[in-house]
Amino acid sequence: MQVFDSDGVEIAYLDEGAGDAALLIHGFASTARINWVDTGWVRLLAADGRRVVALDNRGHGRSGKLYTSDAYALRLMVDDARRLLDHLGIASADVMGYSMGARIATLLALACPHRVRSCVIAGAGANMLKPMAGTDAIAAALEAQSLEAVTDPTARTFRAFADQTNADCRALAACIRAIREPISPEQLARIACPVLVAVGTHDAIAGPADALAACIPGAEALEITGRDHMKAVGDKVYKQGVLAFHARRA
Repeated sequence: MQVFDSDGVEIAYLDEGAGDAALLIHGFASTARINWVDTGWVRLLAADGRRVVALDNRGHGRSGKLYTSDAYALRLMVDDARRLLDHLGIASADVMGYSMGARIATLLALACPHRVRSCVIAGAGANMLKPMAGTDAIAAALEAQSLEAVTDPTARTFRAFADQTNADCRALAACIRAIREPISPEQLARIACPVLVAVGTHDAIAGPADALAACIPGAEALEITGRDHMKAVGDKVYKQGVLAFHARRA
């Protein structure tokens, strides 16, 4: 991976393939490699004739680690994504974000509509309309002495994932404590680019895809049958749905 400076924070990214640019933004506690390379997304989109760019969000992977929650305001993470496009000289891209990355992608489409040709909001459904729940438990789990000390089942899942990927748990705890305000229907109604909302039908973290898509003019909803928040990421229905979405708007 390469790195660039985003207003004093080192951001790592990959840049593969050639053609129209696709910017991929991973979810909380993940990385570009885990979310997009290991699941086959980078290979798939590059084979579809795209230049695939994916960053490690601040606090994640090989990017800079910060330890105060205000350093993880979503507007700053949106700025990281925009600055990466600037750094690479990419005027506009088809953007796809998963979970936390979907919030970043959505706010990027609102803040910089001329930079986002289309937007895939994945792993984030109706619950994007609400304040994030359970963040204190997840932060406490990340700061616990060990996984064995964590009893909350959802928080335990995040801590186990962080341990598995050798993540910086202190940086992730600061990130999850950052205020995540809901994105209102009024905001979503201003999104002008084509949008696909893709969510697993068993994804309790995200909530239903159709309820979110209904707030965005012309948006499509894709249900990833039988998949939860973790298992939807590399699902073939999700991949085929995104390829078909891109083909319809080409």
